Amino acid sequence: MTGNIVSRRYAKALFSVGQKQGEKDLAAYGLALTELSQILEDSPEALRLFQNPVFSADEKKAVLEKLLEKTSAGPVVKNFCSLLADKGRLPVIPEIASDYAGMLDSVQGVVRGKLVTAIKLTVKRQKEIKARLEEQLKSKLELDFAMDKNILGGVVLQVGDKVLDASIRAQLQMMKEQIKRGV
Repeated sequence: MTGNIVSRRYAKALFSVGQKQGEKDLAAYGLALTELSQILEDSPEALRLFQNPVFSADEKKAVLEKLLEKTSAGPVVKNFCSLLADKGRLPVIPEIASDYAGMLDSVQGVVRGKLVTAIKLTVKRQKEIKARLEEQLKSKLELDFAMDKNILGGVVLQVGDKVLDASIRAQLQMMKEQIKRGV
């Protein structure tokens, strides 16, 4: 819980700076944080180093600078990350990036979702589904498509915090529960 509060506060602070700078910088900060977060996810040893109290803030900053060279981070994001190093908050960079992306989506009116199907959908079909969902939601939708043969058929749609499970697996599970209850 504490990590969420900390990450939200730092994300909100950087977001506030970005809003004052303008929409272009606001998006650039988000991109840089996302890139850095992805690098940390791809190399968990760097994240472990940031969590290790044996290493000093300066040693962590040196590693951080090397990682930031691989991103599109400008001076504001570099200074922000340096502040995180000074405060011992480098391990929460992925959460900060996630919170920042959520704030950016909220301001831009973007809703994120995921559609899971049992078969691979064509690009044309994906575009049709996305367009129909955007029309129903009355907002821009960033939709990820995935395939999972375990759902047997149908779809599982997650948009924001709502989930619609219209898969055959879920329907069979409901039937199984009804039979157990004798309904």
